[in-house]
Amino acid sequence: MTVRAREVRSIDADAEQRPWLVYLQGGPGFEALRPVNPSSGWLGELLPHFRVLLLDQRGTGGSSPISAATLNAIGSGEPEPQQITRQIEFLSHFRATDIVADAEAIRLAMGVDSWFTLGQSYGGFITMSYLSFAPDALAGSMITGGLGLIEGDPKRVYDATYARTAERQAEVFEAWPHAAAQLRDLYAEARRARDAGHPYRLANGHVVTELTIQRLGMLLGGNSRVQQLRFGLEDALSHGGISPVMLSLLGSQVDHARNAIYWLFQEAIYTSGPATRWAASRSQQQTHPQTLPSADVPQLIGEAALPEDFEQDPALQPLEQLAHALHEYSGWNPLYNYEQLANNTVPVAAAVYTPDIYVDRELSLETASRIRGINVWESADHHHDGLSDDPATVLGELRERIGR
Repeated sequence: MTVRAREVRSIDADAEQRPWLVYLQGGPGFEALRPVNPSSGWLGELLPHFRVLLLDQRGTGGSSPISAATLNAIGSGEPEPQQITRQIEFLSHFRATDIVADAEAIRLAMGVDSWFTLGQSYGGFITMSYLSFAPDALAGSMITGGLGLIEGDPKRVYDATYARTAERQAEVFEAWPHAAAQLRDLYAEARRARDAGHPYRLANGHVVTELTIQRLGMLLGGNSRVQQLRFGLEDALSHGGISPVMLSLLGSQVDHARNAIYWLFQEAIYTSGPATRWAASRSQQQTHPQTLPSADVPQLIGEAALPEDFEQDPALQPLEQLAHALHEYSGWNPLYNYEQLANNTVPVAAAVYTPDIYVDRELSLETASRIRGINVWESADHHHDGLSDDPATVLGELRERIGR
């Protein structure tokens, strides 16, 4: 196992005297930011106050990255049941607790007594694991849009986020008078072409289905991204068919080849033992039928791994049987120490975004109630991308709350 991290610090004379802060990336399955322009954005806001360590979480970037090819090489040549057992055992070592262990190995190797953390989205989940199992290593922690459900059936997550996404879709479509009709026409054209035997395909061969179009809902999750949806729908159809502009936009939302862990672990990040049993799909069937592809005009959806993703996407098809086995696996390790969280003494501040469609506000506040001393800042003006969209405000609020 190779784990890579990089330091980014200011050129100021006293920069080396500043405390360390580890940035815990959102995901799961995404490498840390590449600091192309470190003086801008949230990184630029941090550098006057911290030396920043950008950690590529194991399985991503330069840290023994995982792909469909690397996974299928595990147990190659063995009967499928034995191969899948070996693959699951391998993947069980890429959890939040393992990422914390890697961070701790780096901290000890560097001789750092304690450091701060900033966890965005899934990085907040990792932060709570850090607070659970290595609190003495933390001088303070900040969490942005990352107080996820820490106990119980993850179906609750999707019951909440499908509803929140529906509210967000209604809100933005009310502001765009033609969007609802444009989306309806887009679904109709995709269905017409498929029924005629010549479906639309993306550049990687992915057939455009209702689910493909529903993935445009990922763009609803932020102030800075939602305009892509607006203008994409405006240009969705041209010359009687789906336009290259829309096909390109769809491709950008369903490009799953780069980050296999994201789709395999979308539900596993919520469980400390029990099988998730395709929680997002169960929520569709039992609670939110308007999100099913069979609906007349299916609701757009955000973060949710579905069995159909692994059936339809050429990049995920080699992992289909593994995905089904993972969602039935019930041997996951505990991600949190609830007693330790209830007795927490580390300064913790968390941003909760009222309209967040990825990490639900109500569930976030429920989780916050289980962490002693946490200071929550709630904003109705920011979405899940608040850290990147308005870093000065978000980090200013959180730094003040942890005394930095």
